[in-house]
Amino acid sequence: MRRVCTGIVAALAVCLFMGQAVAEDLQVGFVYVSPVGDAGWSYAHDQGRLAVEAMDGVSTSFVEAVAEGPDSERVILNMARKGYDVIFATSFGYMDPMLKVAGQFPDTVFMHCSGFKLADNMGNYFGRMYQARYLSGMVAGAMTESNTLGYVAAFPIPEVIRGINAFTLGVRAMNPEATVRVVWTKTWYDPATEKEAAKSLLDVGADVIAQHQDSAGPQEAAQERGVYSVGYNSDMSQFAPEAHLTAPIWNWGPFYVATVEKVRSGEWQAEATWPGLAEGIVDLAPIGDMVPQEVKDQVMAKMGAIKGGERVFVGPINDQDGVLKVAEGETMSDEELLGMTWFVEGVIGTTQ
Repeated sequence: MRRVCTGIVAALAVCLFMGQAVAEDLQVGFVYVSPVGDAGWSYAHDQGRLAVEAMDGVSTSFVEAVAEGPDSERVILNMARKGYDVIFATSFGYMDPMLKVAGQFPDTVFMHCSGFKLADNMGNYFGRMYQARYLSGMVAGAMTESNTLGYVAAFPIPEVIRGINAFTLGVRAMNPEATVRVVWTKTWYDPATEKEAAKSLLDVGADVIAQHQDSAGPQEAAQERGVYSVGYNSDMSQFAPEAHLTAPIWNWGPFYVATVEKVRSGEWQAEATWPGLAEGIVDLAPIGDMVPQEVKDQVMAKMGAIKGGERVFVGPINDQDGVLKVAEGETMSDEELLGMTWFVEGVIGTTQ
């Protein structure tokens, strides 16, 4: 009898061991619009993915350089068919393709970055990068001598327009006479095109180049001309150390980890999430040694105020034609910011 019992216990132990062995990790997928080695947008998201990968009981994978549109639908659909529990799509143009796939897989959690559409199983998220852009504009406004700054921008969508406006408000808070010239590249990641766009701005007298692009091309162009640059996404000072003033940067790790934990615990809900400086999702890269300490102190004081609840888009704010858009003392709502399609006073360029 002892031998039989022993055999049963041993069999149970084997079953328990096998149960542990075949227990599946939570599978999390990421879709990127550019290579993870871009040192920019996709790189920043992939640093967040690595934080998720380090979680117990979670496995991740990614597909990089996925074009917006039908190709992204194919990639997202493939992940859903493979049984991924959570899928993050990290570019504006993935919104409608993800929404379409989400309707076919109600048990999968879908998360779209920078868009505005929701479904029962699809949330959206972004960060209040405009807060950090305002701070970077303060630095740039203090450092320009020509009073002409250049901005290399990807696409004329509210996300990018909002960032240009915040940057310009920061510039003019330090230097009311300065203007910001905008050139559209119509690409998120094309180092050569981005660099040429920066050169075109340098040719008309810009002595600080800012960007909403994923490569360091604009910063390299600035350094080659002996002027300054403001980066984006991550600290790219290594690519243009003599030019790099600072950069608005992302820290996606805490958000991605918290989202996956909510899915695992059953607490996740489809909603629009928009954290900022106070939550640590956006930040400012170290300010370069070429910037006077007095300016650094002003920027850090403003950062503290914004973290404490001070708003960036507070009236009076005129559009680029001088028409009052936000009355004195009024604050733009999140809905108005998310749909922003006009430039503030001080921006030279079109929203087309």
